[in-house]
Amino acid sequence: MKKNVILFLLAALLLVSCSSSPAKKDAKKTPEQQKTQRIEKIEESEPKPGDIKVIDGVDYIYARNRRYMLNPYEPEYVWIRKDQYSPGFGESILSSGRSAKEKAEIDKRIAKLEEELKKKNIAPQMVYPTQLGMLPPGMGYFPALTMITFNYPSPKMKRRVIVLPITDQTNYKEEHMGELATRRLISRLEGTGTIICVDPNTINLPGNLTSQESMKVLNELYGVQAIVKGVLSDIYTSSTKIEGKDDKETSFAISRISVEIYNTETGIILKQLSGRNPVFLTKERGDLSSEKAKIKAIDLSIEVIAEDLLKAILTLDWHARIASLENGKIYINAGRLSGLEKGNILEVYSPGEQIVDSKTKTPLGKIKGSYKGEIEVSELFGVDASWAKVKKGSNFSPTDLVYLKK
Repeated sequence: MKKNVILFLLAALLLVSCSSSPAKKDAKKTPEQQKTQRIEKIEESEPKPGDIKVIDGVDYIYARNRRYMLNPYEPEYVWIRKDQYSPGFGESILSSGRSAKEKAEIDKRIAKLEEELKKKNIAPQMVYPTQLGMLPPGMGYFPALTMITFNYPSPKMKRRVIVLPITDQTNYKEEHMGELATRRLISRLEGTGTIICVDPNTINLPGNLTSQESMKVLNELYGVQAIVKGVLSDIYTSSTKIEGKDDKETSFAISRISVEIYNTETGIILKQLSGRNPVFLTKERGDLSSEKAKIKAIDLSIEVIAEDLLKAILTLDWHARIASLENGKIYINAGRLSGLEKGNILEVYSPGEQIVDSKTKTPLGKIKGSYKGEIEVSELFGVDASWAKVKKGSNFSPTDLVYLKK
């Protein structure tokens, strides 16, 4: 009997020594070996957004590539160090409260819309993400952030600009999208606090405002520094209802806005800009989702070009004009709205001559005419007018131009 018990115990010990569980094997591995095993398991299959892997003790997360919207040849998802990763604004919008089925359906619709655009030789991924933080509060989609600080001649003085009605080249002319885009662009420019948008209907100037003769008058008599002429085109929308979710429609839209900025002093185009919105930021659901998505698309297209548009306009030097002289008072066609303050010193010059490049025949700008003296702003009145007293000089006339003394 004892012999049988001894044999049984020996057999049991032999079995235990020859076998070990996977958990015990893993326990015997060093931390580095365990990390390597985790990497191998992840890389065996295609990574998915949100996957995490460890390399040399550093965690990486598989997330959306920030450069994907800048360059269509960039991969959509890349491995990013976890300590350097933060969810993008667009990711937060699109991922909040969305089921896997809904996400798949939306991704499918976006892909289809972008494919349609590519067939028309339109690149759907044109946006500068840093500019998306510049949206003013009036748009209602993003919180307002601090505007860029400009440092150009007379930065405190607002430039006068005429925004011509934007030409509508879309398939939605009955919806007057061109008029909407014009109002949104004017609101965007004036919201910066650096631009005065002059209504062209208030200026008694017949004919084409972008002709050389008209721009000369606008610059010298009305103090208009620039004219913005734009075109709205390529508005496309995509809408769908997700089965099993609810009856609400989900829509996306894309649009393109192009503008030409005319320098009224030289009479030529100062800059040409074009902007197209990112599709994924135009998501709208529910009633009138298609119309709402189109409005978002226009706002975002304007925002893509807003910074460059402002910079171009604010490079133009500010000036105003003597409107009249009465009883020792010199009246100026600029005041509180333009940024003038009581006590400002203005230098007075006669209108100067246009300088033209002798080789290219391109206007370079106007030099100041003869210096006549200085005047000091004494009072601001009306919407945008002021009167000044003579500080030094004489022989001033209503054709003379005034510049803020630096």
